[in-house]
Amino acid sequence: MSRYQIKGLHCRECSSELERKLNAVQPDGGISINYDHQLLNVSKSLSDLSAIKKVLEFEKLTLTDYQTNENSLNTESDPGNGHSHSHGIEKLVNQTATKKIAVVFYLNLFFSVIEFIFGFMFNSMAIISDAVHDLGDAMSVGLAGYFQKIATKEADDQYSFGHQRFSLLGAMVTSIVLIVGSVIVIFHAVPRVFSPEPVYYQGMFWLSIVAIAANGFSAWLMSRGSSHNESLINLHMMEDVLGWLGVLIVSIVLTFTDWYFLDPLLSIAVAVFISFKTWPLFKETVEIFLEATPRSISKKEVESDLLSYSKITNCSHLHIWSIDGKEHALTVTLSTNEADSKVLEDIKEDIRQKLIAYDITHSTIEFVYDPSSLLENY
Repeated sequence: MSRYQIKGLHCRECSSELERKLNAVQPDGGISINYDHQLLNVSKSLSDLSAIKKVLEFEKLTLTDYQTNENSLNTESDPGNGHSHSHGIEKLVNQTATKKIAVVFYLNLFFSVIEFIFGFMFNSMAIISDAVHDLGDAMSVGLAGYFQKIATKEADDQYSFGHQRFSLLGAMVTSIVLIVGSVIVIFHAVPRVFSPEPVYYQGMFWLSIVAIAANGFSAWLMSRGSSHNESLINLHMMEDVLGWLGVLIVSIVLTFTDWYFLDPLLSIAVAVFISFKTWPLFKETVEIFLEATPRSISKKEVESDLLSYSKITNCSHLHIWSIDGKEHALTVTLSTNEADSKVLEDIKEDIRQKLIAYDITHSTIEFVYDPSSLLENY
């Protein structure tokens, strides 16, 4: 059996349809696709790899040699069958982003109610502020989870690139809630710094221990994801862990002092920290929506790679943008003095392989035949 990695496959339905098309053009190939691990398996040696690549090129997908990695070894015994043998906590970690977000949503919603109750009981501005913030977190996480679920839908006539950007929409809503929530916390906490009130620090101590465990688990769970949406939710949870660590420290200090101003001061410190951390992620998400060239890619470097081919004389209309923050797309028009279509197809295939290094998995490459090299210095 031969095994290859597919780049650019985004939905399970598309995977099934692609498998059907490949077996239609290669009926003796025994071709199967493992969507979970983005693998193409060819069980028989009778398959024509060039024909398979032709279909994938038409579908704007790229084929590369299969390479094992630690993640695949940890989550499956055989990459070809798509079955995971993880149990317990590993099974939860390996769930889809949507299911993990749902866990964090219900945990946040439940804990925000607990915080409201004990915040008023303990007269703690830090706990009440965190309760308001956690309620906002739960709402934004729930919305983010909804968008994340939509993001897994296949492409259709309206969303021809797929629905991946809905995940980014969830990330944007989450980041706005974080920033606005931080501003509200600062607004209410500043007066309490100058007019501090006594708090029930013994209760703060025990509640903070429980909160650190709950939010720490949520942060760890979200840290296993890779999307902007999951990154921002992870930031939510990390903020809460840091905030409750502060509450724990303050409760210990108040056991020996009457420095009650530390309670609102802690709220301000956490709010400033999370605003500082959220802004770059929010800005990057906006840039993706505005179809800016991804920060990780140098447009000049890509153009230089394209012009390195002796048969290519010039490059025009080079556009690079990100689909969802992880995978990128490219369109370009290239002038050439080569008339042989087979040579041009080989060049195009080689270019697509090079573009994988830039995480560019969707590419549209157009050639303009220029035998007199008129466009070379155009």
